[in-house]
Amino acid sequence: MIRIGVDANGGDFGVETTVPGAMNAIKMFDDIEITLYGDENKIKPLLTNSERIKIVHTEKTLSMGEKDPVRAVRKEKDSSLCLAMYAAKNDEVDGVVTSGPTQCVVLASHVIIRRLPQMERVALCPIIPNFDGKHRLMLDVGANVELKPEHLGQFAIFATIADKEIFGVENPSVGYLNIGSEPGKGREIDKEVYYYLKDLKGINFYGNIEPDQAINCPTDIILADGYSGNICLKAVEGTAKTMGKMLKQEVYSSFKNKIGGLFLKKGLHHFAKRMDSKEVGGAMIFGINKPVVKAHGNSDAYAFTSAIKQLRQMIKSNIIEKVVPYLPEIERKEEND
Repeated sequence: MIRIGVDANGGDFGVETTVPGAMNAIKMFDDIEITLYGDENKIKPLLTNSERIKIVHTEKTLSMGEKDPVRAVRKEKDSSLCLAMYAAKNDEVDGVVTSGPTQCVVLASHVIIRRLPQMERVALCPIIPNFDGKHRLMLDVGANVELKPEHLGQFAIFATIADKEIFGVENPSVGYLNIGSEPGKGREIDKEVYYYLKDLKGINFYGNIEPDQAINCPTDIILADGYSGNICLKAVEGTAKTMGKMLKQEVYSSFKNKIGGLFLKKGLHHFAKRMDSKEVGGAMIFGINKPVVKAHGNSDAYAFTSAIKQLRQMIKSNIIEKVVPYLPEIERKEEND
């Protein structure tokens, strides 16, 4: 049985979405059991199906507007997020799903569950939609502002194995996010990263890719430092939302367009679904000892169920055990350099 820990108090809506999301997941999968870390008094009235679901009570929650993540994670050990993370550390659950504050989630993953010895950094890796209907992995999108070439190499190895084992991509290609496709483009660090990845064993390096290729991407994996990746991701998400609003505005701008919109209703619905992050779950935390999925803070029950589904697949694939043997290759390369 796959044991999933859920930060039930976390996110913008707390138990109102995490509890229904957990119940939906229990209905979908008969090989999971869920532990909800949260306020029992609020959870129980919502829990119409308690099969394979248990509660660990806490009223404490890490605020979505937390100004000091370090203090919060170290001092609020009885918060729902920290309790779920400690349960993963102590092997009481196999992984954690949370829609809590991003920096607190990244820090708690690093400090409580702990980073893999073979990894020097952890990465935040969401799944982004693409023009061809297939997913793309993008990392890092905010866990680290600055990264060395070897850090990005470790991320590339981790993401390559994850794409193979979790999503079944046979030979994932890796692209490095830059301001131009040529090897000599970008800052000095970007040039160093390019040649480091080009010579790195264990990955299928494509070369540089530009931000305008993010949702029509020639590679399976988009590699970036956390600053650049976060800007690119938010630009993609913002553009998708705004285009959806503009399209809706045009449809309702005249009677003639409304008639046309009725004929296009099914296609427009399919378009919205292709660009909807609710379909894929959340961002995976790469580089730690147990799988963690960070769902969007404003996730509804459907999106939270998708995040649980995503975590289940990570656990089933034994991603941590499978990626570790490849990481020492990076360490040996650094030693030889």
